[in-house]
Formats: sequence, C-alpha cells, structure tokens
Amino acid sequence: MTTLKNNRLAGYRIAILIFSILALLNLACEAPMEKRAVPAGSIGWATEKMTELMVHDITNPPLAARFYAYACLSAYETIAISNQEYPSFAGFLNKFPSISKPNLETPSPEISALFALVHTASSMQPSGAELEKFKLTLADSCKSWGYTAQEITDASRYAEEISAQVLNYAQNDQYREISNYPMYQPSEGSGKWYPTPPGYFAPVEPYFNTVRPFTLKAADQFKPLPPVAYSTDPESEFYALMNEVYSLEMNKEQREIAAFWDCNPFALEETGHLMVGIKQISPGGHWMGITAIACEQSNLSFEETIKINCLVSIGLMDGFISCWDEKYRSDRIRPETAIRKIIDPSYQPLLQTPPFPEYLSGHSTISTTAAVILTHFFGEDYQYTDTVEEQYGLGSREFTSFMQASEEASISRLYGGIHYMDAITRGQDQGEEVGNWILKSYQDHLNKTKLH
Repeated sequence: MTTLKNNRLAGYRIAILIFSILALLNLACEAPMEKRAVPAGSIGWATEKMTELMVHDITNPPLAARFYAYACLSAYETIAISNQEYPSFAGFLNKFPSISKPNLETPSPEISALFALVHTASSMQPSGAELEKFKLTLADSCKSWGYTAQEITDASRYAEEISAQVLNYAQNDQYREISNYPMYQPSEGSGKWYPTPPGYFAPVEPYFNTVRPFTLKAADQFKPLPPVAYSTDPESEFYALMNEVYSLEMNKEQREIAAFWDCNPFALEETGHLMVGIKQISPGGHWMGITAIACEQSNLSFEETIKINCLVSIGLMDGFISCWDEKYRSDRIRPETAIRKIIDPSYQPLLQTPPFPEYLSGHSTISTTAAVILTHFFGEDYQYTDTVEEQYGLGSREFTSFMQASEEASISRLYGGIHYMDAITRGQDQGEEVGNWILKSYQDHLNKTKLH
C-alpha cells in the first residue's frame, strides 16, 4: 500500500510538473514580443483588397468612391482620437459628428485604424463578407509586428466601435433613399442619351446628385457651362466635335493610353455568339492605387498616409457627385450613338461606351480632382511609375507629375471614342474646382482647430 501510495504521489508530481511546463510555454507564447512599427504601406494593402472586391462585384464608379471615402474616414478618425496633430474631420465634413472615444483601450491606434477601415468596408460592400478572410490575414500580420492575440482582439473591438459611428453617418447620406425613386427612363428627343450596344445597360446612378456631399455646399456648387448643343448641321459646333471623334486616327501609344485608363467596370466583349464580361478597376480605384504608390515612395508616416488617402477618397466622392449632377441635367448623347445616326452606321469606338450620359467626362473630373489634391501634398514635379493596372494585364506607365497623369486620363476618353472634347476640358475645369475647394476647406478647418 505504501508503495502504491508513493507511486500515485510521484504521478501527481509529474502531472503537476508537466502542467507547469505547459503553462510556462503558454505564457512564453503570449509574452509580448518587441513591437515593430505598423508599416504605412498596410493602408494601401487594405484599400487594394477593397478594389479587388469591387472588381469582383462590378461596383459602379460613383459607388466605389463612396466605399473608399467612408472606409478611409473610419481609419482617419481612429488616428485622430489619439493624435492631436491630426484633428477630427468634425467641422470639416458636412454634418459629420464628433466621434466618441470607445470605452476601451487600444494597444495600437494604427492597428485599430486598419481594422476600422476593413470593418467599414466589409459592412458596406455587397460581398463584404469576403473581407473577413482579409481580417485573419491582417491579424497574422499584427502578430508578426509583435502583438499578442489579446492585443489584436482589443484593437479590433476598439475599431468596431469607431466604425459603427462612421457607418451611422454613412447611413444618413441619402444614398439608401435612391431605391425609393422611380426607375429612370431615358429622355426622348434628338440629342438625348440612351443606352448603347452591346450591353444596353441601364443608366448608372441617375440620382447620385441627391447624396450628401462630404464638403460641397450642394451638388451644383460648381455648375459648369452647358454643353455644346446637339445639331446635325455639318457647319455646327457640335458636328465638328462629333467629327473630331469619328475622324481621329490613332497611333500605337494613343491606343495604349486609351486602354490603360479605360477603367470601365461594365465592359463586354463579343466572342462569336457569346458576350463575355471583362472586369476592370474603376477610375477611383486607379487613383487610390496611385495614392498608395506616392505615399510609399515618399516614405510617409502611417498617420500622414491615411490622411492623404482620406482626402483623396473624399475628393473622388465629391467629384462624382458634382459630375453626375451635370450628366443627368444636360443628358447629352454619346459619340457612338450620334456618329452612327448622323455619319456612319457601322462606327464602333475603341472603348465600350459607359452606361450614362456624356457631359461631363467623369474620368476627367475625378482624375483632375485627385491630381490637384496629390500635387498639394507631393509637389508639382513628382515622378512615379503607375503600376496599378499591371495585375489587369495593362503594364505600367511613367509620369513626371500627377497633373500629367490626369491630363492623359482625360484625353484617353477622346482616344477611346466615348467623349467629345468639350466634356473633357470642362470636366477638367470641374475637377480643379472641386479639388481646390476641398483643400481650401481643409486648410480652413486646420486653422480653426489650431485657434481652439
């Protein structure tokens, strides 16, 4: 009996020893590692994941801008709560409330900012559940930066509380009310827009001008001049604009430029008797990619990177609202339709005609807005290589400034046969107005916050 009792006691001691070793090993695994700085490039990594999902969902250009803006705003406000050098956008954005600090602590505002961006995106994008997989990847990255599982959980919970407040702001921007409007019917009459082949898609976001802008006083704050009036008279100004599109003989580089800046999520390709959908990045997605390239190339801080991403995405949103307000007011016929009707029934543009009215050029508007904002932060002579379209098989292009890139994006619409020249140049004017307005409003906001 004594021997058995001693054996049991020895067994208990061994079990306790094993348990103690396992506990120590577990503590060692959870012990804080030396923390590394959260790389600023992770912001571009997150917005790129948003872009990939938008390509999958065939998200229309104005709506894509809305997703980017609210996601980046969530990230920025997370930083603003803990860093006085980056004041909240309350007082800068229309009806944007002060964001309350969560009743939690975060081990890292930067990690929480990333989670806030992704959480907002996953809540707003149609296939947002796919971003849950990205959250797991993000968590793994956080571990490699020296954060424990509990710290990552805390950072994520903190982010969700901020994201919830931004999402509430988004829900009140009137976008959801668009579904209550009657289905848009193309106007009858010569010179008016109507759907074009091969898809005959319904018009995109005809009521987007009813959505609350971020900084504009109203959608028509920078109402442009009316477009050149439609006319079948060979001596008219409109006929000259139309003939410019029709008679353009392009070289190899001009064709490459048109393809590089196509950015049409709605493209269809005829293959025999079949129609094949070609998924592409949106104009806003392209400029968010350019923003990521510039921020990384300039080695900006995490905070500065998210600020610039946020301002560019806000510019895209307000640019689209401003442009779309004019599109459905002027309601002008596309070159493809007019040329087939007046000059050549067999005419086919290089690019597929997008499903909405022609004037103003959306790409010209938002590209100029984004370029104005980026030029403000990086300078007029900023050289970079645009690799955004590489993953879509379009290679890269070199630029010496953001304005050069925006001018190329604008003229690509003439090369593609989808816009008349007045829509392009006045779209650029519109984009410049919006970009400068955002920068001025932002500077006024900074000045006020410094006074207080």
